[in-house]
Amino acid sequence: MISVQGTIVKPEHSGRHSVGHAGEIFMVPGTGGITYNIKVGDPAFGWAADHVEPGVSTIADQEKRTSGPNRGYNFYACIGNEARIVSGDAKGATGIVTGHHGGAEHVLIDFPDEALEKLTLDDKVLIRGFGQGLKLVDYPDIHIYNLDPGLFEKMNIEESNGELLVPVAAVIPGMLMGSGVGSTSIGTGDYDIMTSDRKALQEHGLMNLKFGDIVLIQDHDNTYGRCYRKGAVSVGVIIHSDCKYAGHGPGVTTIMTSSSGKIKPVLSLEANIAKILKIGRFRQNS
Repeated sequence: MISVQGTIVKPEHSGRHSVGHAGEIFMVPGTGGITYNIKVGDPAFGWAADHVEPGVSTIADQEKRTSGPNRGYNFYACIGNEARIVSGDAKGATGIVTGHHGGAEHVLIDFPDEALEKLTLDDKVLIRGFGQGLKLVDYPDIHIYNLDPGLFEKMNIEESNGELLVPVAAVIPGMLMGSGVGSTSIGTGDYDIMTSDRKALQEHGLMNLKFGDIVLIQDHDNTYGRCYRKGAVSVGVIIHSDCKYAGHGPGVTTIMTSSSGKIKPVLSLEANIAKILKIGRFRQNS
C-alpha cells in the first residue's frame, strides 16, 4: 500500500467548436473539475458534454501530464481505493477512486455531496494506492490490473471448471473498441467504445451503459497491451461518458484480462461499482 497525492484538475477548453464523427459541429463542456450533477451510476449517454468525468477529476501535475509523478499517481490509484481530502474546508472527507482517464491522465474520485460543496480546485487529495500486482495464483492466465482487492472480493465472482464467472452489465464486441487500442499502458488510462454506429450499440444493448458498469470485451487481450486476439476476453469499468469524436465513446479502464478466455460473463444489473460500493448515485441522500 503506497500513498499518492494529487489535486483537483482545473477544467480546460479551447473555446472553439469541434467536429463530431457525423460531421456535426459542437462546443460543449468536457473533462476536469468538480462535476456536481453527474455521478457513478448515472447514464453514460445523453449528456450535453463530451468525455465528461463523473465526480472529481484529479491529477498530480496538470502542466506535466506525462511526467513520472503523474504516471505514478495514475498507476498506484486503483478502482475501489480510498481517497481522503487533506486540505481546505472539506479536509478529512473520504471518497473512492472510480477510474483512470487516459490522454487526460486524470484519476477520477467519487465523494459525498457534502464534500463536493466544500471542495475547491486548490484542494489536495491523498489516495491509499493498493492493488497493482494482485495475482490469482490458481489462475495464471488471468491478469488483474487497477483493482482494489476489497472490490474484487465484492464482485460476486464464482469459479467453474477452471474458469471465472464474472458478473457484468454488458458484453462489448471487440470490433467496437476504438481510441486507446494498441496502448501498452495497461496500468493507467482507458480505451473507448466507439459509438458512431448507433444501430450496433442498440443491437448489443449498449445504449443503457452507466458510469461504473463492469463490462466484458470480447476478443481483446489486455495482458501486455490493448490488442485484438480471437478468444481472449478483458473486463473493465465504464469511467467517462459518450464522446462525439470519431473513434471515441464511453471509456473503459481495464481490471481483468485473459488471453485464453478463462473469464466468462454473467449478465447482471447489479454489476456496477456504484451499487457494489454504495457510492455515487447509490450513496444515501445522493
